[in-house]
Amino acid sequence: MQSSGKLIGIILIGGGLLCGAIGGLWAVAQKAGEKLDSGGMIFAIGGLAIIALPLIGAGLFLFVRGGREEVELKDVARQRKILNMVSTQGQVRIADVALELGATKDQIKQWLYDLVGKGLFSGYINWDDGVLYSKQASQLKSGNCPHCGAKLELAGKGVVKCSACGSEVFLS
Repeated sequence: MQSSGKLIGIILIGGGLLCGAIGGLWAVAQKAGEKLDSGGMIFAIGGLAIIALPLIGAGLFLFVRGGREEVELKDVARQRKILNMVSTQGQVRIADVALELGATKDQIKQWLYDLVGKGLFSGYINWDDGVLYSKQASQLKSGNCPHCGAKLELAGKGVVKCSACGSEVFLS
C-alpha cells in the first residue's frame, strides 16, 4: 500500500508552475503588443499568483506529507511481518528477523515495543539468546519467567523483566 499524497503533490506543483508560466508568457506577450498597460500587467500577474501559488503550496504540503506517510507505511509493514513470523513459527531468532527485514536490533526492539504498546503482541524475548517467543498472555501471568522460572519484575507498561536471565515478557 502506497501513499498517493506524493503523486498528487507533484501534479499540483506541476499544474501551479504551468499555470504561472502560461499566464506570465501571456502577460508578457500582451505587454509586447502594447495591448496591456502597466496596471493591467500588475493585475494579470496578481491574478496568476492567486491561482498558481496556492496550487504550488498545496502540492508541496501533500508531497512532504506523502513522504512521511510512506515511511510510516513501511514501518507498519515491517511490524506486520514480525507478528506473522512469530505467530506462525512460535519462536524466531532476532538475527533472522533482522536479516528478513534488513533492520538493526535496535530498530526491531523499537518496533516490538510499539506493538506491545498498541496491545498487538504478547510474548517474551530473551535478548541474550536473541530469541523472540510468542505466548498467550494467560500463560505469562504466572509471575515467573517462562525461560528460567525466576520471579518477574515490572519494567514498564505491558513489559515485565526477569532479573535472573534478562528476558523481557510482553503482556497485552
